[in-house]
Amino acid sequence: MSESDPTDHALATIASILDQPETPPEVERPVSEPRPAVPATATTDGDGYSKIGPGPIAAIRFRWTARRGEHGDYFVDETIGETSAPMTSGPMSREAAIAMVDEREVEARRRFDQLRHEMTGRSAAADLVRKGEA
Repeated sequence: MSESDPTDHALATIASILDQPETPPEVERPVSEPRPAVPATATTDGDGYSKIGPGPIAAIRFRWTARRGEHGDYFVDETIGETSAPMTSGPMSREAAIAMVDEREVEARRRFDQLRHEMTGRSAAADLVRKGEA
């Protein structure tokens, strides 16, 4: 892993978004318009194996994709959002590439859940202080 972990940057961005004292009111949506789901499932596409990390904003959501190289070895491409250039790890075996994708997704989910829990706790404490209950 490099010195500057992209997961840390994305989580810091999420934290800064969630740590706003007041959030604008949610835009009402027609009943027929579904809310976007947060993808976090694995898919297989030919030789590729891919997982998408958790998060409320597609522009900062991670994706890890294993792909086969020219000589039969595998690489893992890690991207943030739809338009970022991939950070590539490899070469490695197919099994190692799949394991890396799985490990990165599990770690991102753990860190996201931890951040969400921390932000929820802060929000609840701030509400209590505003109401004069603490």
